[in-house]
Amino acid sequence: MTDQPQGAPVRLTAFVHGQVQGVGFRWWTRARALELGLRGSATNLPGGRVQVVAEGPRAACEALLALLRGPGTPGSVTLVVEQFGAARGEAGFVER
Repeated sequence: MTDQPQGAPVRLTAFVHGQVQGVGFRWWTRARALELGLRGSATNLPGGRVQVVAEGPRAACEALLALLRGPGTPGSVTLVVEQFGAARGEAGFVER
């Protein structure tokens, strides 16, 4: 939980583990985030993880988190570690 006022945008940072690089995962994540009205990024990290940063309404971030953990992701997700905080003003949604 965060100490943000109810309705204030939040920032989700999720580290996605598994076979998630080279399988269209970042593109898929960007598409789902945009459908949910979120802003942020999906970035490949050394070691095969992907970092997902998404900002917007808490409910939309929670929905994206559920999708990241769901059976429809490209590749194979074995673990998602998330943290929530205050939004920082991301613009658009980019793949890095």
